[in-house]
Amino acid sequence: MEVAERVATVRLERLEKKNALTIEMYNELAAALDAADADHAVRAVVLQGSADCFTAGNDLGDFLKRPPVGETSGAFRLFATLPELQKPVVAAVGGPAIGIGTTLLLHCDLVYAAERARFQLPFVKLGIVPEFASSYLLPLIAGYQRAAELLLLGEPFDARKACEVGIVTAVVPAEKLLDEARAAALRLAALPPESVRLTKALMKEKHGAAIAAAITEESAVLRGRLSSPEAKEAFAAFFEKRKPDFSRF
Repeated sequence: MEVAERVATVRLERLEKKNALTIEMYNELAAALDAADADHAVRAVVLQGSADCFTAGNDLGDFLKRPPVGETSGAFRLFATLPELQKPVVAAVGGPAIGIGTTLLLHCDLVYAAERARFQLPFVKLGIVPEFASSYLLPLIAGYQRAAELLLLGEPFDARKACEVGIVTAVVPAEKLLDEARAAALRLAALPPESVRLTKALMKEKHGAAIAAAITEESAVLRGRLSSPEAKEAFAAFFEKRKPDFSRF
């Protein structure tokens, strides 16, 4: 994390794996966000990957070895931290935003995406279920039918569609992405900080209990799905680089 001009910048940096998240990275991300929220010198947070990659989602090898099914896992630490952050969070999405890469955006305050950014919610395709309260937040933000299209079909979609359904605030040229996100954070940092905090709290508090309940329910269902024949076939097909066969289920 870096702090300059009252803005904390938190970067995902595992470019050789397209910023795919491990348990350790979840812990580090949650810790950085906690630190930014506690720092009186910080008034806004920018969350970004590189200029051309946000995150490819969970590192599936790590995910299967250490599934995020316990409340002490790194994923649950992030799930507890980001929705409760008092300071505004601006996300900059420069490339792939898969799975958690999309669902965490639902908890950010402003999201800027490069024109080339691509999103996907492939949970059903993997034989599991959505996480991070996306089964609650996406229908709330996008409307049921549009959320159903994204969550049930699980197909990739572009930045324009992400903006249309309310996941993204604005789509900008790739070369301007990080500057646009930082400029927005600087504008937030220049505003009365207590008014910003209270306004964010007023918008968020009505959904806090529902978000927490959705995270708990999704996680309970996920625990069962990870050992299901469908999930085993989906993950095996992924690692074997073949099309899964669900015809026998």
